Amino acid sequence: MSEQVIVVGGGVIGLTTALTLVERGLRVRVWSRDAVTATTSAVAGALWWPYRIEPEVEAGAWALDSLRVYEELADDPLRTGVRIAPGVHADTVLGELGAWAREVDGLRQLAADEVPGPYGTGLAAQLPLIDMPVHLEWLRARFEASGGVVERRTVTGFAEAAERARVVVDCTGLGARELVPDARLRPVRGQLVLVENPGIEEWFTAADAASSETTYFFPQPGRLVLGGTAQEGDERLAADPVTAAEIVARCVRIRPEIARARVLGSRVGLRPARSGGVRIASEPLPGGGRVVHNYGHGGAGVTVAWGCARRAADLVCAGSDAG
Repeated sequence: MSEQVIVVGGGVIGLTTALTLVERGLRVRVWSRDAVTATTSAVAGALWWPYRIEPEVEAGAWALDSLRVYEELADDPLRTGVRIAPGVHADTVLGELGAWAREVDGLRQLAADEVPGPYGTGLAAQLPLIDMPVHLEWLRARFEASGGVVERRTVTGFAEAAERARVVVDCTGLGARELVPDARLRPVRGQLVLVENPGIEEWFTAADAASSETTYFFPQPGRLVLGGTAQEGDERLAADPVTAAEIVARCVRIRPEIARARVLGSRVGLRPARSGGVRIASEPLPGGGRVVHNYGHGGAGVTVAWGCARRAADLVCAGSDAG
């Protein structure tokens, strides 16, 4: 076998897991159907926050592990794409969040008159905001500089990877629905709009986990990212102009100056949600070898990427068949 580990999937979960493994001294190759900046991860907003992800306790721990990494990467934002930015989570009460929130510095409950828009409560925070195209390229470059290899390759089954590596790591996101197969996976369609930034420096979110519509804007270099949607079971990849107009209108209600911003385009991605939550588990493959699964992160893949990568890497290194 020419490789010790093949990671299937080149999004943020796959690259972060591959980097974690190569930095533990393993020989690692990534097989990715798409260029890293053409993956679903590249469409993400992307603000650190445990959003629409289960299981809650484990996800909180994975998120905190990732937060500490992003805080370090924020020391070099131009290179890593990570910076710490201030903003407001509307309709959010600090005391109703999970135990993980007690470990996040600087969270502050706001009075009603401090919250933008028609919201009665909110939470001020300073959190990692990630420019995903830059961050994905940084992950790829660091992985390759550490001896890893990224290869464009479409995988139709894990057996072909197992012929080349003793362990295959499944970071295929929604693709695991067919590859595993796992009927618990479902797409959650996210659409966003890119506009020229009219001078907004703080991010804003109002995301009801029970609604298919969300309102957020994230200032990124060269653009303001407006969102969004969370449409369960919707697999349309083409942007809907009616939805785009509704997204802009919701954001304008919070910051009226957005109405004058020139639209740069729309983006669509399918979040890989899974009933029962994230799956990180190891199992034998027919004919020998093992596959370690790391998928089902829903809308919080960026938020938990490093914590999940470390857990998956532990399974790879331990040779466990449990899970």
